[in-house]
Amino acid sequence: MFEEEGLVYGRNAVRELLKSGRAVDKIMIRSGEPEGSLKLIIAEASARSVPVVAVDRAKLDRICGGTSHQGVAAYAAEKEYCEPDDILKIAEERGEKPFIVILDGIEDPHNLGAIIRSAECAGAHGVIIPKRHSAGLSAVVSKSSAGALEHMAVAKAVNLPSLIDSLKEKGIWIYSAEAGGESLYSTDLDRPAAFVFGSEGRGVSRLVKEKSDYIISIPLHGQLNSLNVSAAAAVVLCEAAHRREKAK
Repeated sequence: MFEEEGLVYGRNAVRELLKSGRAVDKIMIRSGEPEGSLKLIIAEASARSVPVVAVDRAKLDRICGGTSHQGVAAYAAEKEYCEPDDILKIAEERGEKPFIVILDGIEDPHNLGAIIRSAECAGAHGVIIPKRHSAGLSAVVSKSSAGALEHMAVAKAVNLPSLIDSLKEKGIWIYSAEAGGESLYSTDLDRPAAFVFGSEGRGVSRLVKEKSDYIISIPLHGQLNSLNVSAAAAVVLCEAAHRREKAK
């Protein structure tokens, strides 16, 4: 067994990780027809709804530092995930309107950690990430959050559009941060709200944008036309927190 920053590899080690009940972000299996205990690992991962990704041997060799990995490696989460409804319960317990952050495919762990830090500083009740196509709660994320991860509820969603439908049914307004939208500063933000931030390259996905109540943008005054997603999240969430505070 080898473990560094949440990385576990070797067939026995990965099977024990799955049996332990600890949160697992994803498992990487060597490409090709699985055999022997690899089949058991895939079955156990499927039973726990853990994503399994096929990768070539060279990538596994690189990730595992050239050590014998027996065709499998897993990323264990630094913190247990909660359910989206748990985030709503936090808001209810505090007697506050829900204030949620949804991340639509943030794959850079440094950005994920920075956004979690901003969410905590702004008083958000929780962060929701997709089960696939997202960075997980690794040690890099924990370090980049500067300790905020310990104080922030983080949930995973199998399908973000379906999650958004569920939140809207519960009276939560959806704000997606994208270029070309309504100015952040002229939009009513003092509502039960979820703020969506898209991936570093593609932005908010089409289906999520279509389901949003508002598309909001940060007015910029320089030569560049966009901010890094973690910087944009900090601006939006602090403005939302300011409006909520003023409305008390």
